[in-house]
Amino acid sequence: MSLLAIISDTHLPRGSRALPAECVERLRAADLILHAGDLATAGVLADLRAIGPPVEAVYGNVDDFEVRAQLPAARLVEAGAARIAMVHDAGPAGGRLARLRRRFAGADAVVFGHSHIPLHERDRATGFQIFNPGSPTDRRRQPTHTMGQARIGEDGAVNFELIDLG
Repeated sequence: MSLLAIISDTHLPRGSRALPAECVERLRAADLILHAGDLATAGVLADLRAIGPPVEAVYGNVDDFEVRAQLPAARLVEAGAARIAMVHDAGPAGGRLARLRRRFAGADAVVFGHSHIPLHERDRATGFQIFNPGSPTDRRRQPTHTMGQARIGEDGAVNFELIDLG
């Protein structure tokens, strides 16, 4: 079994804002970190990589040139027996699940960000899932800061969980 820590929309550095201690602990304990864009600077990406586990990320709309030079806009990550696609902006809410299923036909799930609104949807017929972890640092209109994690079973089953960081 693999454990993935999932974050997005950290928008760092900004004033005294930092990743919450619980978030950093969960990142450190993971086998793989996924960041769905809007880190902001290459320094933030370097700091994230320094936590320990490997980092897979995509760039978002606020990321600077250095981040965009290091990261793709979309990617497919193999995590154990699962294939997880990543993109920052998944587009309008209407039809999102079906649209992402078509775009990433070979994936078991898609992780995305941009809205800062946590979301987990599953296509009951195919098992395909989409997941937005919200933001651990910029909750906007959400009641709490959030992140996600996923456990990947030996059979490739992806089990997402939203983590409330307070």
